[in-house]
Amino acid sequence: MRKLYIVKDKRDFDKIINNNKVRKSRYYVIYHQENSFPYDRFGISVGKKIGNAVYRNKHKRKLRAIIDNYKKSYVNSQDYIIILRGSAKNIPYQELNDDFLKLMTIIRKDIKNEKN
Repeated sequence: MRKLYIVKDKRDFDKIINNNKVRKSRYYVIYHQENSFPYDRFGISVGKKIGNAVYRNKHKRKLRAIIDNYKKSYVNSQDYIIILRGSAKNIPYQELNDDFLKLMTIIRKDIKNEKN
């Protein structure tokens, strides 16, 4: 994932999270908000319940790979903050992938309904 597509600033994180557009699943909590860019941006947060820094970074890499695999299908000009829940600690990659895709499909439907 290129740096252009990453939300890193704490103020941006707080603004998106306080926007209250949130969807939750078994392994993820995703906050989203419309942005002024022609592309989507993603912020990833993994809590200490997942494990030490090595495991948290491993899960972040998995999540970045999932995002990169399907980034062509997101084009909504949105900012997303993705929080990995503690229940995702020992879950296989494929199950994380499937859960993420289901949640993003629901979010896309919500965005389409808001625009109509």
